[in-house]
Amino acid sequence: MKKGTALQKAAPRRMLSPFDEMDRLFERVFPRGWLRPLAWESPLLGEFAEPSEMRPPRVDVFDGEENVIIRAEVPGVDKKDLEVSVNDTAATIKGKVMREAKEEKGEYYRCEIGSGEFSRTLTLPCAVDGSKASAHLKDGMLELTLPKVEKSRRHTIKID
Repeated sequence: MKKGTALQKAAPRRMLSPFDEMDRLFERVFPRGWLRPLAWESPLLGEFAEPSEMRPPRVDVFDGEENVIIRAEVPGVDKKDLEVSVNDTAATIKGKVMREAKEEKGEYYRCEIGSGEFSRTLTLPCAVDGSKASAHLKDGMLELTLPKVEKSRRHTIKID
């Protein structure tokens, strides 16, 4: 043995059961999702349209001079299926999504239905007046305008 080197013991390897070995073999031969070539994808529902795979909407938060503006992607969500709530320091967007895809070609018939709910709560960068908030939905984009309370507005300070 050379001077300055040390022997390290190898970590003991966990024995794989025959079931683990079969899982690994099937995963290599048949990757996940190979049985679902006709699955349709929804941005909010995820690839297989199962509620457990819902993702919250992506958002942008802008801290303006007088308002905090939140833009959230909610494609395919109806206005009646959205709920927005605001308090002084947080905004919550909740929604329900229902999708149905049908396809008929000769003797072939396919119908897939997916539904689910999502919720996202955002901490606001400052205090807002929730009673004066407004929300608009257009082309799958929800925009919230949240007026700041007077004491939260930016003020320019003169430097002496």
